[in-house]
Amino acid sequence: MSEFQNDRWELPNTWQWVGIGEIADVIGGGTPSTINAGNFGGDIPWITPADMSAHVGKTIANGARLISAKGLEGSGARWLPKGSVLFSSRAPIGYVAIASQPVTTNQGFKSFVPAKGCDSDYLYYWLTSAKPLAEKLASGTTFLEISGAKAALIPFPVAPAAEQTRIVAKLEELLSDLDAGVAELKAAQKKLGQYRQSLLKAAVEGALTADWRAAQHAGPAGKTNKVAPAESGAALLARILTERRSRWETRQLAKFQAQGKPPPKDWQSKYPAPVAPETTGLPALPAGWVWATVDQLAHVGTGVTPLRSKIAYFDGGTIPWVTSGALNSETVNSANEQVTTFAVEQCRLELYPAGSLLLAMYGEGKTRGKCAELLIAATINQAIAAIVLGPSAQGCKAYLKAFLLKSYEKMREQASGGVQPNLNLQIVKSIYFPLPPLDEQTEINRTLCVRFEQLNQQRVALEISLKQSAAQRKNILQAAFSGQLVPQDPADEPASALLARIRAERAARETGAARGRGKKKGAA
Repeated sequence: MSEFQNDRWELPNTWQWVGIGEIADVIGGGTPSTINAGNFGGDIPWITPADMSAHVGKTIANGARLISAKGLEGSGARWLPKGSVLFSSRAPIGYVAIASQPVTTNQGFKSFVPAKGCDSDYLYYWLTSAKPLAEKLASGTTFLEISGAKAALIPFPVAPAAEQTRIVAKLEELLSDLDAGVAELKAAQKKLGQYRQSLLKAAVEGALTADWRAAQHAGPAGKTNKVAPAESGAALLARILTERRSRWETRQLAKFQAQGKPPPKDWQSKYPAPVAPETTGLPALPAGWVWATVDQLAHVGTGVTPLRSKIAYFDGGTIPWVTSGALNSETVNSANEQVTTFAVEQCRLELYPAGSLLLAMYGEGKTRGKCAELLIAATINQAIAAIVLGPSAQGCKAYLKAFLLKSYEKMREQASGGVQPNLNLQIVKSIYFPLPPLDEQTEINRTLCVRFEQLNQQRVALEISLKQSAAQRKNILQAAFSGQLVPQDPADEPASALLARIRAERAARETGAARGRGKKKGAA
């Protein structure tokens, strides 16, 4: 245990440091062949690290799937008795739970069956803080994994059996209160997220500025003033569409001129009209608002992934290349790769300007449907749609971003495909939304900024409280496993005696097993 020289601390005289393998049997797991459906659907609880990722609580009874007796027999899975401490050994290392009934696991665990005199709860609480120690013993290239032999070396501070019981009782008293507080903080975080979404919904439906609109129409002494907005949403949209067509015509004329050709007859009829919204069945909008599509307001494009085998596409590059993972934040001001100008030309990558809105069309986890504003000029991969607003539509950017943020869940539902549902450029172009007048968009953005700043202050306060709770939990566990949480009792049997008894019982068991194997061999 020399690798843990700096990780161990001085223990009370009646305690002792050992490797976990000295006080518990280390048992791995296995996965039945998935080719044979008969290996699953039985009555044997079978747990995977994925089950543990969503699990809450100290004990666990089963996972999402059950295996059959045939599946158990044909795999490396083994029965673990009630009270076994499950410890995930890869992807990731460090999930911990106590089996509340006999269970089996897949190969992602190195579980511990404690010897008599070693409290399962005591071992559980120790392992909840031992992830860094376990990772020191792990190896692997694709992901870290800890073997059974290495898991047995995880250092463990053995307290007298009676003191283990007292420590567990005190830990559960202190941590139950702390965990209840943490649950309240996390519930408050969830409510903040829900309130933020409700603000976005109210903003794009007109409810957030209902009083503002009423005030704009109120004359002296509360009399109604029928003055309309300086520019309605419909007029704004018409201006944007006119400007969009004008830019297309300018580009086309420049192309003809560069080719040395006069514009052909009816060339203007080739204009690719943007997708218009289908308004049948849509709800009525506030006065001055109009339905529009993303395609009407913006150029929508995407990118590619340059061949990684061509080093010249990446080496020495100065142009950022953004992938969908960057959209987990609502702004993107850096990139995870660099590509050269050469790659832009060869791969037909488009350089999108700062201020473009990026929308993840597909990606791992919950990335699909997320929106972020690009704060730098960059290229993107094919998993992202870039929404580039024209000059007349620039004032709509903050509002459109708010709409896309609000529509995250709906866009995930709109995704097409089977195993991996995705958005595509046509779906993105066809996204329809209610467009308010510019002056009302300005008021919406102002109100959202004020409310979001208030929410952010509350979010930061909650994060600080959660960090303080995590530090307090760490301090409590540190005190528990250094003999400072409860007083020592001179009448307790010392850990040395407990360990001697465990070793003797283990030796006797191994001797009996060896004799049994010898008898079978002689009988043969």
